[in-house]
Amino acid sequence: MGSYLNPDNESFRKMVNSEIYMDKTGMLEYTNKVLNTMQGYLCVSRPRRFGKSMAAAMLAAYYSRECDSEELFSPFRIAGSDDFKKYLNRYDTIFLNMQEFLSQSRDMDGMLELVRRSVLWELVEKYPDFRYFDRTNLTRTMQDVYAGTKCPFVIIIDEWDCVFREYKTDKEAQEQYLDFLRDLMKDKSYIHLAYMTGILPVKKYGTHPALNMFDEFTMLDPGPLASYVGFTEDEVKGLCAEYGMEMDEVKNWYDGYAFEAEPSIYSPRSVVSCMRFGKIGNYWNQTETFEALQVYIDLNFDSLKDDVLSMIAGEQIPVNTGSFTNDMATFRTEDDVLTLLIHLGYLGYDCINQCVFIPNSEVRSEYVNAVSVSDWGEISKALKNSADTLRAIWQGRPEFVAESMKEAHFETSHIQYNDENALSYTISLALYAARNFYTIHRELAGGKGFADLVFLPRKRFAQKPALIVELKWDKSAAGALEQIKKKEYCRSLEEYHGNLILVGVSYDKKTKEHECVIETYTK
Repeated sequence: MGSYLNPDNESFRKMVNSEIYMDKTGMLEYTNKVLNTMQGYLCVSRPRRFGKSMAAAMLAAYYSRECDSEELFSPFRIAGSDDFKKYLNRYDTIFLNMQEFLSQSRDMDGMLELVRRSVLWELVEKYPDFRYFDRTNLTRTMQDVYAGTKCPFVIIIDEWDCVFREYKTDKEAQEQYLDFLRDLMKDKSYIHLAYMTGILPVKKYGTHPALNMFDEFTMLDPGPLASYVGFTEDEVKGLCAEYGMEMDEVKNWYDGYAFEAEPSIYSPRSVVSCMRFGKIGNYWNQTETFEALQVYIDLNFDSLKDDVLSMIAGEQIPVNTGSFTNDMATFRTEDDVLTLLIHLGYLGYDCINQCVFIPNSEVRSEYVNAVSVSDWGEISKALKNSADTLRAIWQGRPEFVAESMKEAHFETSHIQYNDENALSYTISLALYAARNFYTIHRELAGGKGFADLVFLPRKRFAQKPALIVELKWDKSAAGALEQIKKKEYCRSLEEYHGNLILVGVSYDKKTKEHECVIETYTK
């Protein structure tokens, strides 16, 4: 066994032996299906924390011919496949973590030479008696090995895109790297499977056809691999039952990635941490600080800041993902930034409506952290003060709430502050902290109409009061409260009677002032 040629299965064994291991071996059914076909080139891109390296280690443990992994895989789904033993440990497997080579090199020439020498060293050591055309040429040596063994190769490349993250603006180095990968894998009959995993899809270079043989499975469209992107709804339900966690809370914090084949995908690293530590919280920032997000949302594109704030408030934003060039430096439009944030996991994507949104509370908190330290004027201040605004409603301090609404009041290029819908948007930002405790409903049906905003406490915070917020434009806040009563919005919230607060908010277009009235509801 080698470090790069036919590695052992210990990395995958360590994963299987962990406290929480989710069986994703079903993915091997797909890779077995495409072995030695034109579809045997897969580039699978996912955000950090989404199990990319685990999947790569699983493939290496399954295919590497110097392993005996039957016992390791026998408890899992792949063992029930008709082809389980047919392909198990039958291939010369080359496993490369490109980040390792990049970290040990000063430039692209040095990195690629290190890759070549490392693999050649093990190939020639494993097969010393073959007749080689050129022992310094990696592809020719692989061809000679195949001629002597008749054993095909499986190539697995983890962190394939690290070059595009390290050499963000070095086009020459990027093209050099792509040419190396093309020469290594394209049109090589001795390669029966090539699997690359990273954060970014294959780099687009106009007419440069470096890796056009790869099928891509991305956060935009993972296709038949959707259930292997993260944890599914059923998988998380099983963990919640086992660990005694509240499913609604876990869903609120870690769900939100949706695909046609899998409408609910959860962030796996965060779910595992939540279960192990028995605590709902933000585990995202343990692997990446909010500054990584801040760099992108502070870019100077028209409407980008407005759209970020809209998404923080719970809105979806249309996006065109077609112009993205699959790197981390070429941003020609706001759409390119939003598309990168999809691949980084900071946005969910609705492929049917072609919209983006913030997927869950964990990620939303990263946006708020980023905006709070950015120069976004009164909005940054309003978000930081939102917990105080919510507390003021609980404590019945309408003057403080009105002043907070004034701070959050702003106009954007596409959300003009001239109707109750825009007022609702502002309140959603001013009361951002309410998302920690409440499920928020806009225009919730009740009584004889629809309440503008209703905040219902989640199970974990059942002791918190429910809130009905009615909005008025150029009318009195007292009139808003009267409308709540007259239209009997409270009728559908009878279970909260005795713990229900009514909030009327109005905005006067002439004076630019906000007014608030707060009343505890008694039947």
